[in-house]
Amino acid sequence: MFKELDPILHTPLRLAVVSLLISVREAEFTFIREKTNATAGNLSVQLNKLKDAGYIDIIKQFRDNYPQTICKITPTGIKAFEEYVANLQTYLKAGQ
Repeated sequence: MFKELDPILHTPLRLAVVSLLISVREAEFTFIREKTNATAGNLSVQLNKLKDAGYIDIIKQFRDNYPQTICKITPTGIKAFEEYVANLQTYLKAGQ
């Protein structure tokens, strides 16, 4: 009856990051940090976990001589998020 929830997405910060990227497709590190109220160090660790799972791509570049990190959701990340939401709905519908 209950479907397993993806452990990669089942942490609040990683879920917040993927939720943001689902709506905007790509975002700068600073934008994600501001929206999630995460520390730079913790966010960096969580982004790397999402990258290692294949859910996001991280592009590091320079803009006006300043480092810029852009995160993009991947098709794998979109699919994982959709499955996570569908599986979570089985918990919400359990008592019906």
